[in-house]
Amino acid sequence: MNKFSELYQRIISAAAGAAIIISSLIIGEWSYFIVFLTISLLAQWEFYRLIKLQSYLPIRLLGVVIGCSLFVLSFFVARGSIDPKYYFAIFPVASLIFLVKLYKKNDNNPFLSIALFYLGLTYVALPFALMNVVVHYHGYYSYEILLGLMLIIWASDTGAYFSGIRFGKRKLFERHSPKKSWEGAIGGAITAVAFSILISRYSTGLAQWQWMCVAMIVVIAGTYGDLVESMFKRTMQIKDSGASIPGHGGFLDRFDSLILAVPFVVVFLKLF
Repeated sequence: MNKFSELYQRIISAAAGAAIIISSLIIGEWSYFIVFLTISLLAQWEFYRLIKLQSYLPIRLLGVVIGCSLFVLSFFVARGSIDPKYYFAIFPVASLIFLVKLYKKNDNNPFLSIALFYLGLTYVALPFALMNVVVHYHGYYSYEILLGLMLIIWASDTGAYFSGIRFGKRKLFERHSPKKSWEGAIGGAITAVAFSILISRYSTGLAQWQWMCVAMIVVIAGTYGDLVESMFKRTMQIKDSGASIPGHGGFLDRFDSLILAVPFVVVFLKLF
């Protein structure tokens, strides 16, 4: 009964979250902007909260402010509203952490805290900022590529989950994620590629071969993103990164695949 209740809770939360995300993308760029900025903010706050629980002091408020500023700035640059030269304003603001730590008396390891501060920006904030490049890939707002990317990730996760339950025997990376199997990973890859072909039939955002390449990026980078998150949680000795999403843990738990996949997708779109 407990397992059934947990599964039911996961399904309801996943359906509600998917509805919010898909609706925000379809309604328009400003609804996308609000929803994804909010997710970025919550994911960053969650990351810095976990770091602080380990007795480090990365100055999370400053990190979240800079991370959200990066998202806002990249959004307006991507849509052509402001000049890219304003990106340079991020660097002196991000350097304020050195001055803060210089006068901080109760931090016994300031340089490690500084390193973790910048890790929050590169690991969490930057991928969310790069999503603005994806939705403005054609020079104007278009939700198709980001929506397709997220649908492929969800399809891959679903395929990996059921394939792992049915056929899973060989551990994929037992040290960090003992429940994942090679059979599950293969099932997720097949599901992702099949779903990318289906998307290409109804989407004009990318050619079929490009969608298939995006699917392979999701399979590889997304899987490693999940493993990196598992490594992070094991290091922190916690089960979930948070409890914000019933049945799913925190925002980092739900967006770990997307966080690592997006930078590689952006490089692929820009180069090919």
